[in-house]
Amino acid sequence: MADFIRVDAHAHLYRTPEEGYAEKTGYEVWEYGEQADVHQTECVGTVDELLLQMQSTGVNKAIIVNLFSAAVRRKVAVEALPEGLTEYEKEKRTADIDAWVRSEIISFNKWNCDLSQQHPELVAFVAADINALPGPLCAEHITDMIENHVAAGVKLHGAYQDFDMSDKRLWPTYHVCQELNVPIIAHSGPDRESRGFAEPRAFAKMLDSFPQLRVVIAHLGGGSWGQTLDIAKAYPNTFFDCCEIIAWTQSENGPTEQQLAQLIRDIGSSRVMMGSDFPWYDLDHSIDRVFSLPILSMEEKERIIGANAVDILGL
Repeated sequence: MADFIRVDAHAHLYRTPEEGYAEKTGYEVWEYGEQADVHQTECVGTVDELLLQMQSTGVNKAIIVNLFSAAVRRKVAVEALPEGLTEYEKEKRTADIDAWVRSEIISFNKWNCDLSQQHPELVAFVAADINALPGPLCAEHITDMIENHVAAGVKLHGAYQDFDMSDKRLWPTYHVCQELNVPIIAHSGPDRESRGFAEPRAFAKMLDSFPQLRVVIAHLGGGSWGQTLDIAKAYPNTFFDCCEIIAWTQSENGPTEQQLAQLIRDIGSSRVMMGSDFPWYDLDHSIDRVFSLPILSMEEKERIIGANAVDILGL
């Protein structure tokens, strides 16, 4: 195995196999359209599964990005309420659900940080969700996770969390991250309702307002990859990972291998990182996919697989 640092810049873990299975089976990757032979893993996102894959692939560190949606959890819980409740009972149950959602995101983020303390090779990026923690609460929680725990960054997923990346309710959280020099990894791609909450161009107002904030636009824009280069050229504080999209280069809406490699070259390969999106995809396959890209030199590919993440994320 070649002697160079390897970093998985985008992985997910869950507290139990059941939690991981529910998240994985409930989250459909649809935006790329049809592809006959997508390589996906049977893993469900347990710590032991990821550590085993890291050991077998020589991956030195993995960035654990917490995926949490208050909107989704609240919707599921509200729909499960029994019929026949009075308005007062509905209000009381809904308030209880909101309190539970708030406690869940805090608990999930603390678990991620505790995990990082037990396994320093796992780097905690905690979820920020303004629907779970409204007003100043989100920024206060993120500050606490960074200053009093071991959070090294923040994870956002506007399409799944149901808010725009330039929603000004996020401004206090962005301000905290910029002031503390903490990077954000944010999902990028279309949403089913075509609201554009997480498309690359949705980041523009945020990037205009926080020019020193390090922002990783994940999946190279996903199914909206045609917007990515314009954002990269306009904002030098943007960086990217190629996870997920690299598995869909034979799909209807994804780029071809040639187009993906050219996009990376046009952005600047030093601004792009490898990620697996585990447990949706395996680490070894993600690494092999980077090595299979045309155009790019071997040095560029090796840096995408590791050294770029060290520089971009400050590992």
